Amino acid sequence: MRTSDFDYHLPPELIAQRPVEPRDASRLLVLRRSNGRMEHRRFADIGRYLPPGCVLVLNRSRVIPARLYGRRRDGGGQVELLLLRRESPGIWQALGKPGRRLRPGTALLLTAADNAGRDGGNDPAAATVAAEVLAVDGEGVRTVRLARETGIEQLGEVPLPPYIRERLADPERYQTVYGREPGSVAAPTAGLHFTPQLLDNLRAEGIATAFVTLHVGLDTFRPVAGENPAEHHIHTEYYELPAETAALLTAARREGRPIIAVGTTAVRTLEQVG
Repeated sequence: MRTSDFDYHLPPELIAQRPVEPRDASRLLVLRRSNGRMEHRRFADIGRYLPPGCVLVLNRSRVIPARLYGRRRDGGGQVELLLLRRESPGIWQALGKPGRRLRPGTALLLTAADNAGRDGGNDPAAATVAAEVLAVDGEGVRTVRLARETGIEQLGEVPLPPYIRERLADPERYQTVYGREPGSVAAPTAGLHFTPQLLDNLRAEGIATAFVTLHVGLDTFRPVAGENPAEHHIHTEYYELPAETAALLTAARREGRPIIAVGTTAVRTLEQVG
C-alpha cells in the first residue's frame, strides 16, 4: 500500500463552504454490502439502516477556540498560534506561523481574533494575553506559556479545516449537539449531522447511545508525507471511556447486540480499550 493509492481529484467547487440546515438534512450515501447497490438518502433516514437494539458510540469532545492571533511583542509582525494540547496550567503545545519567527524566548501579545491582523489590530483597548515561546521540537511543535488562560475563549476562534474558506457565523455549528468535554482542535465530524430530535427518535426505537471522549489533536493537521503510510509517525491522543459506557458495551457484547462507532475518533477509542 502506498500513500499515492489514495490520491483523487476533488474539484474545489464541490467542497461545501457552509453547513446545511437542519443538520440531519445532510446527504447520506448508503452502500448495500450484500449486492453493492448504492442509495442516496438524507441523514435523517439513518434509523432505517441501524440494526435493532444496537448501541451507538458517540465522541462527546468539544472543539476549543484554539486558533489565536497576535503579534510579536518586540513590535514585529503578526503571528498565529494553533493550540494543540494543554500540558499543565498555562503551558500548551502549539503550531505557529511564521515558524521562523517563533523561536524560543519570543514574547507574544495575543489579541482578539476579530481585531488581530485587521483594522484595529493595534487597539490598546482590545483584550490581550501575553505569551512566550519556551521550546521548539524537531517537528516544529512549540511549547508556549500563556500568562493567563481566562479569556482565551473570547480571544480565539474555532480552527476550521483549511478547505473551508468561509468563517462560521455561529461557532456552535462546528460542535456536535452532544459535545460536553472541551479539548479537540477539530470536530469529530461524523457526529455533526445528529440533532437532538433525531437522537430522541433513535432512542425511542430501542437504539442505545453511549459516550466516549477523544480529543482530536496534531495529526488532523499533519498530512502523511511519506510514500509508505506504515512509516508515518502517529502522535498520541487523550481519551476517556466512562464506567457506564464500559458496562453498556460489555452487556451489548454479551447479548450479541451490534456496537456501532460514530466516526473514526470513537473507533480509535474502542480499539485502544478493546
